[in-house]
Amino acid sequence: MDILKKLFEEHFHLPAERIQPLQGELGGSGRNIIRLSGGKVSAVGILYGIREENTAFIKFSRHFRQHGLPVPEIYAEDLSQGAYLEEDLGDTSLFELLSGNRSGEAIPPLVTEAYRQVVAVLPRFQVEAGRDLDYSVCYPRGSFDRQSISWDLNYFKYYFLRLAAIPFNEQALEDDFGQLTDFLLTAPSDYFLYRDFQSRNIMLRGGAPFFVDYQGGRKGALQYDIASLLFDAKADLPPELRQELLDHYLDALAGFVDLDREAFLRHYYAYVYVRILQALGAYGFRGFYERKTHFLQSVPYALKNLRWLLHNTKLPIELPTLMDAFRSMLASEKLLGLASEAQNLVVRIFSFSFHRELPKDESGNGGGFVFDGRSLPNPGREERFKTLTGKDAPVIDYLNQQENVHQFLAGVFSLVDATVSNYQQRGFKNLIVSFGCTGGQHRSVYLAEQMVKRLRGKNGVEVVVRHLELEKMGQ
Repeated sequence: MDILKKLFEEHFHLPAERIQPLQGELGGSGRNIIRLSGGKVSAVGILYGIREENTAFIKFSRHFRQHGLPVPEIYAEDLSQGAYLEEDLGDTSLFELLSGNRSGEAIPPLVTEAYRQVVAVLPRFQVEAGRDLDYSVCYPRGSFDRQSISWDLNYFKYYFLRLAAIPFNEQALEDDFGQLTDFLLTAPSDYFLYRDFQSRNIMLRGGAPFFVDYQGGRKGALQYDIASLLFDAKADLPPELRQELLDHYLDALAGFVDLDREAFLRHYYAYVYVRILQALGAYGFRGFYERKTHFLQSVPYALKNLRWLLHNTKLPIELPTLMDAFRSMLASEKLLGLASEAQNLVVRIFSFSFHRELPKDESGNGGGFVFDGRSLPNPGREERFKTLTGKDAPVIDYLNQQENVHQFLAGVFSLVDATVSNYQQRGFKNLIVSFGCTGGQHRSVYLAEQMVKRLRGKNGVEVVVRHLELEKMGQ
């Protein structure tokens, strides 16, 4: 952290007065992303230990900016310590614009227009900036070649199929993988492949899109990135909008290459499949293997995309074992269980001490409440309650007798009830409600438990509760 503060001060000639973690354990990349601000300026700092990946991002960023593409400016770097400082593009991603404004399948014109802007810019990355890019800095591969494809397919096989207990004949599946790889590699591939072109990696500032997280870029086929965006699992775009945006992308692409649409579309859905398999491998690794269950929330949406593909598209090659695996996935009770869970609003309720950090949001939603219980009478000041917690009857009885506690809870319940109802109507999946007090042992625990009682049993709501200080005390 000190190195980021130093870079900030050297660049802006101001101290970094405020530090705000932006990602923590949520993301799958392992990078530490931090907003630093002082005076009227702010920047985003990155701490990450893989020098080659940092180098790729920095060099790509500078190259893209030379081509006038909307990517963050790199302010400062110290790659010997795995640190760099970049332009702060704000907090609104394309995904957040979509999820905050949609109503079920209905996507408002504001969001559609943002997507149209995004797909129109993509050919500039792929073709215009890709022509003179230094591909020698790509990491871990210089192109989306046979090795890259093999990594993705095996990621899916071992971390999704195996861990989800989907049966398959290994040799027959490998034969299909070989067929699919051979076919993918027949598409023209002398273009920049962004690799992770999805709605969370596109920021919106002043209504205009800005692009981040292209450090895994390499040479590859045009179809991959547009497939990544349009079949981005949790974005859950309606098929009609996907088609409209694909047509708009192809219209834009025709301004940069001599486009044969039929040839493009011949390979397109094979790239859709391979991108979905790569994503499922990531969900399985982070969710089934690393037990970061919020990654599994994307699985039902990926399965929905697979179901649509099986019913609406046909590849020019036969992949019988892979298609059988897909059908088994769609019939799997284990995966269907994830689908039913994904329909619920998950409310995570925390108690904590203000002497520690605020509870971390691992859902990716970024929204919720933090209620400060320190204005309420403190049982911890009385000797008889010191060894007890807000879950013990004497503490509960004491707080139940306080009029201002009931007034506090009435306000909290009113706010949270309204938000839960609104989130359910809009299809949101996560809400955090946190209660803090001085020690995190009495008032915050009591308040959190009252909130649990309020919400538990409510239709379509799954309640998860954690008492962070009690966990440290082994209770």
